[in-house]
Amino acid sequence: MSAPQKIIELVQDFEENKYEYINPDVFDEENTKVKFLNPFFEELGWNVRNEGLSAKFREVVFEDSIKVGRKTKAPDYSFRLGGERIFFVEAKKPSRDLSNDKEHAFQVRRYGWSAKLPLCILTDFEELAIYDTTIKPDKNQSATIGRIKYYKYTDYIDKWDEIYNIFSKEAVLSGKFDSYANNVKHDKKGTSEIDDEFLKEIEQWRLLLARNIALRNPELSIEDLNYAVQLTIDRIIFLRIAEDRGIERYGQLEKLLQKENIYKEFGKICKKADEKYNSGLFHFNPYDKEDFTTDTYTLDLTIDDNVFKEIFKNLYYPNSPYEFSLISTEILGKIYEQFLGKVIRLTLGHQAKVEDKPEVKKAGGVYYTPQYIVDYIVENTLGEKIKDKTPNQISKIRVIDPACGSGSFLIRAYQYLLDYHLDYYSNMTKPPKDVIYEDKKGIKHLTIREKKRILKNNIYGVDIDALAVEVTKLSLLLKVLEDQNKDLLESQQKLFHERVLPNLSSNIKTGNSLVNSNILLENLETEDVLHINPFDWEKEYEEIFEKGGFDVVIGNPPYLRIQGLREFFNYEIPFLKENYESAVKRFDLYVLFLEKGFNILKDTGILGYICPNKFINADFGSGIRTFLLNNRSLNKFISFSKEQIFDNATTYTSLVFLSHNNHNFEYYEYKDEYNNPKAFLNKINTIQCSSYNLDNLGSTPWKLLPQNIKKVLDSLENNSIKLGKIFENIFQGIVTGIDDIYFLKVIEEYENTVKAYSPKLNDYIKIEKNILKPILKGEDVSKYSEPIPQYYCIYPYLIIDGKTKIMEEKYLKNNYPLAYSYLKQFKRILIELRKKFKTNVQYWYSCHRPRNMTLFEKDKILTPEISLGCNMTFSNIHYYHNTKVYSLVIPENSPENKFYWLGLFNSKVLWWFISNTGYVLRGGYYSFSTKYLKEFPVPKLDLNNQNVLEIHDNIVNNVKKQLELYQKINNSKTPNEMKILKNQIEFNENSINQLVYKLYNLTEEEIDIIENSL
Repeated sequence: MSAPQKIIELVQDFEENKYEYINPDVFDEENTKVKFLNPFFEELGWNVRNEGLSAKFREVVFEDSIKVGRKTKAPDYSFRLGGERIFFVEAKKPSRDLSNDKEHAFQVRRYGWSAKLPLCILTDFEELAIYDTTIKPDKNQSATIGRIKYYKYTDYIDKWDEIYNIFSKEAVLSGKFDSYANNVKHDKKGTSEIDDEFLKEIEQWRLLLARNIALRNPELSIEDLNYAVQLTIDRIIFLRIAEDRGIERYGQLEKLLQKENIYKEFGKICKKADEKYNSGLFHFNPYDKEDFTTDTYTLDLTIDDNVFKEIFKNLYYPNSPYEFSLISTEILGKIYEQFLGKVIRLTLGHQAKVEDKPEVKKAGGVYYTPQYIVDYIVENTLGEKIKDKTPNQISKIRVIDPACGSGSFLIRAYQYLLDYHLDYYSNMTKPPKDVIYEDKKGIKHLTIREKKRILKNNIYGVDIDALAVEVTKLSLLLKVLEDQNKDLLESQQKLFHERVLPNLSSNIKTGNSLVNSNILLENLETEDVLHINPFDWEKEYEEIFEKGGFDVVIGNPPYLRIQGLREFFNYEIPFLKENYESAVKRFDLYVLFLEKGFNILKDTGILGYICPNKFINADFGSGIRTFLLNNRSLNKFISFSKEQIFDNATTYTSLVFLSHNNHNFEYYEYKDEYNNPKAFLNKINTIQCSSYNLDNLGSTPWKLLPQNIKKVLDSLENNSIKLGKIFENIFQGIVTGIDDIYFLKVIEEYENTVKAYSPKLNDYIKIEKNILKPILKGEDVSKYSEPIPQYYCIYPYLIIDGKTKIMEEKYLKNNYPLAYSYLKQFKRILIELRKKFKTNVQYWYSCHRPRNMTLFEKDKILTPEISLGCNMTFSNIHYYHNTKVYSLVIPENSPENKFYWLGLFNSKVLWWFISNTGYVLRGGYYSFSTKYLKEFPVPKLDLNNQNVLEIHDNIVNNVKKQLELYQKINNSKTPNEMKILKNQIEFNENSINQLVYKLYNLTEEEIDIIENSL
């Protein structure tokens, strides 16, 4: 692509008048933007003047610059699509030497890094530098650090293609910008996201404050300590962000470093903020006698000056890498979500320490919902409810997140409402003056009064964690103050005669969304009640429930299986089982939140959650499945299948939408062809969904599949029988309880004993040979290959009258003294294990879950429990195995040959069946456990039919060849030999698959569906 004529003209103009343009007294930054940079970016396809665009969809935002001394506090251009920032451009006058100016490089990198943008531009037109802004900026770094491209104006014509393919609007829309940014990030060392770095920063604040407050204020309870630390951090962040946005006087916290008794002086600032903002964050004077939200003690605490000196020293330019005005509430929410996963504890000596919350640790960490998921849920719930409505109609709509955490869903819902109102008023000929105004650049904004009205009317949230509630309030209040500065706030205060911010205590509340005060009838201790924190919905939101409930319920409810509940909330379980239809078997908390969310929904309301998809086919999901069917509530179900949505967590998720009076629901499933989940959701309206009639489903596991997949499944089930009815013994291996004790690696064999390595002891032992059983692990089993055990298992059992019996202790001691002596070293550990699992401590040396020894001694087909594709093999050796291997014992009266079964079980048909009906795991692996295998439809064979017998025998012969070929390839040494053997294996594999297709009488179309989906 050659450079456009306009770019050629700009380059020629600059060349011809260069000495005029590089004269700082003649040509300044504003001239540069108007004459050169605006047309430059217009040629990249950007609507720089935002002609015909609503406020929400402006492509280029010229940030209001806030001067602090000689420093500008915002980038000159913010390029956006769909309201989302893509990159910043920082403009300078041409008299600057950008190639070596580390101050300006630091500035643009600081902006981009604080806004969590991957790339940004520094330019004066004479020069243009592209910076990787994922690298944490430092004021002492040279201008070349993070710089990935550098152009002189004379390069623009020849290298226009290069620039266009990164920063044009077309490049952003096509994904080229993201691809380039990702490649840069992966190629560079030292990248660190702002959320990770700022999280480390405030975690350090928490530790400093906690230790000092606990030391200087020993009378504080643990709850008061946590609250005081959280509130102090929230106040620092709020005030510092307000400074960079020009709402508070810049540098007021930094100036405290010059004073004594810093915390007392900080308290004075907080009291002024109380008068100004009317926020619960600064609330020291009660409204009335019934006001229990007043902070009565934090400002009276004693905190040493050195704590604040440590915190404040890195909050200001140039020492700070953070540009606080650019840290969005969404970024802050993500940071806080992780921050809230830890809690302050006090030691017996009243020293503070910070630990992971045990229930969070048990649940596998904090699950922060990606922004595109939040956007989709908000768009398809709140967006549906307010479509084509007036502000007056919208004022009656109530949105709730019943487990709001740091408030990410509520922040986005609030922003959606703000955007809608701004567009609505902007399109009015004469909008009311108290709702909208124009700034000096002609850009329209909602007044602070209107923002407050929308927030108070529409946004609600509940969380069991009081600290999370405070963070949600903080985030929402910061959202109110976006696009505001000190002059605007003061003028609006004078106009409306009211304080700046709303008090959110009646909107965002602390409590246990699942448990109400009826639990108090169970005579619990006060400490337990405080921990449970019952919440009465109808009482706390009385007016809302008088009108039928909430219009929109959104969120990412907590995930915690009943095992975790028993450990941390045991006293709640009887209440939950009595009050929730979904609390059955080994239930998970999120299914209760689905039920509760639907029950607080208006008859015309919509619920949208992201939650695990396991409830559709897991045993514990029978309760919620029945609830959804009985209430005809399922409206739309989007499964992300094996694709991971959450960072650093393996959870298989879905989007669930509920409403009233549905007969059918839409089903969508993510496929690899969509490239990523975000692209999948963007295209979802163009994807043909499957529609399911609720009357055709029951409490049994649901098989939700696209219609073409369902059609093939139906074909497989014609003239077939379930595998579980033929193979009565499909079983998992031994559960020892502690493998490191029972599993030994044999080093040397003697007549009656062996020398073996014990992982538990990290040493060698001598032990009797006959008490050991060769044991296979999952990695020892692979397709058509002879399994070779790497370990032996101590198995203190005997076969008596055909049954497996534990050895009596005396028998074990007399007959296997070496084994007994070895196990006795771990007697205390093993007794504790028996107690934990409530098994007989008399047999402290037993395995936690033994297996029938006779089954291991039969011919069987082995499969790894977790596998990518079918990886089965045959074994007639008496190998035992652990839980990561399953055995399918071949029926003794089976007319089919054992190799026929092996061929069928390694075929594409079984893998296709498992991958469409089983349980997906990270990376596309599936579980080959009994519950999934036993459902496999096996063709009924009439071996008296010559054609069927021929197919059966051909499969047997091909499998025998495969066993030989796999043995050869496992022993082959040369690449050429391996290549030849591999080709033979693939040929045989295909032959077996074609024969299996014939047994099922599949059509060419059905075969194509199987082949193309694997």
